[in-house]
Amino acid sequence: MKNPPNYSIRSVDHALQLAVMLQVEGPLSVGEAAARLDVAASTAHRLLAMLVYRDFAVQREDRKYAAGPVLSLSAGSQSRTALLRTVAMPHLAALVDRVRESANLSVLSGDHVRFIGSVECTQALRVGNREGMVFPAHLASGGKIMLAELPPERLEALYGDDRWADRLDQRPALATLRRELRTVRERGFSINAGKTESGVTAVGRAVRDEHGRVEAAVSVSMPTARFSRDRLPEIVAALALTARDIEDQLCAVS
Repeated sequence: MKNPPNYSIRSVDHALQLAVMLQVEGPLSVGEAAARLDVAASTAHRLLAMLVYRDFAVQREDRKYAAGPVLSLSAGSQSRTALLRTVAMPHLAALVDRVRESANLSVLSGDHVRFIGSVECTQALRVGNREGMVFPAHLASGGKIMLAELPPERLEALYGDDRWADRLDQRPALATLRRELRTVRERGFSINAGKTESGVTAVGRAVRDEHGRVEAAVSVSMPTARFSRDRLPEIVAALALTARDIEDQLCAVS
């Protein structure tokens, strides 16, 4: 379970957010970085300079900053991830307007799920921005919907005994996980009720490429106090519409 710390160091948080932006979205100017973080240009410049110093970023000839050698996404992976995020963000914002809760886009990375896009709702009590965060895939709503589409041998490779031998307290029983994923596959959506963050409930649905393969997930996250089974049909329908819109646009630009 991942909850925010009781303290925060804003400069560190801003630097980490910038690193994620560079890795997932691609090059940024100082002005663009400042606008995204809502800080002064001088502050953004200092943060970027430190990322360059530690090899998390490099400055290009056009004076924009790009991901450095420490950020290990391959060029092809970065390009596809950036495209996914660029296409999805307006649709995530529309999803937030429909359901009045925060929305996210995530991708599968081994046995973890990584949030690559996030739009917060405007309600006073809300789930905050999750962009750049990583959670165990078998617990997260987006992770479960993506795991449900994996071939059986791939799932076994990810959750076999040898892999989890040094952290048995976190090891999901493979047979139980398979049963849960079968239900997820049949329903077409997944639910995470407080498994990754206390007091947060999320519902996820797959985003597929032009060949029908799952390559991402969209999810809606809300305080558990505001979730009820009566809301589920509305949320699932909104997720289905959002996933379809993202898929249609991805097909058009691919």
